[in-house]
Amino acid sequence: MKKLIQQLVLSNGADKIGFGDVSLYVGDKYSDLTTAISFVVRLSDSIMDEVKEGPTHEYFHLYRSVNRLIDDIALKTVITLQREGYRAIPVAASQSINLEGNKPYSGLFSHRLAATRAGIGWIGKNASIITPEYGPRIRLGTVLTDMKVEYDKPYNESFCGECNICVQKCPTYALSGANWTTKINREDIVDVIACSNYMKDNYEMIGRGSVCGICISNCPIGKERL
Repeated sequence: MKKLIQQLVLSNGADKIGFGDVSLYVGDKYSDLTTAISFVVRLSDSIMDEVKEGPTHEYFHLYRSVNRLIDDIALKTVITLQREGYRAIPVAASQSINLEGNKPYSGLFSHRLAATRAGIGWIGKNASIITPEYGPRIRLGTVLTDMKVEYDKPYNESFCGECNICVQKCPTYALSGANWTTKINREDIVDVIACSNYMKDNYEMIGRGSVCGICISNCPIGKERL
């Protein structure tokens, strides 16, 4: 089944896939869905190279298009798993669930958490997943399932080291420069409210202020062409 899911996800447009144990993180609601299938769709380098000082219309269109692809891949994965007798749910590529007591700008389950557990990459100083192959020039997809597999080796710490390019480039000063570990909270790395408010105030003409991408475009990891 693991090989079947790998082939399905990669053949439908993803560039990398991993399987992680998230039994400590799913909570009571999905306590049986202890496996996270995390996958990556690589963004266009030609478009990301243009997002040095701010978002472009091309980047916003790419962002939405890749999100649609991710949701499609996740749904196909869930359908395949259910046909084989497993339980599974897709996590929306980009969706905030604003429930009482919920962290602001949080989804059903953290794509970044799933990615670190599945060996996709680490959380960088820009609060994005950094993959060794593509840097942060990616979008993430996640499926939670009760299928038991041999898990990939997780990431437990950052490999950003002393690099602070994304911190220096952020126009909002929303990035603290802290190196991620499994013991650090999102709020210790990024002020998500400051980030969101800046986008709304300054990039209204592009996607109503829903994208930026400066910290992703300027990351030195992933700039080299494979």
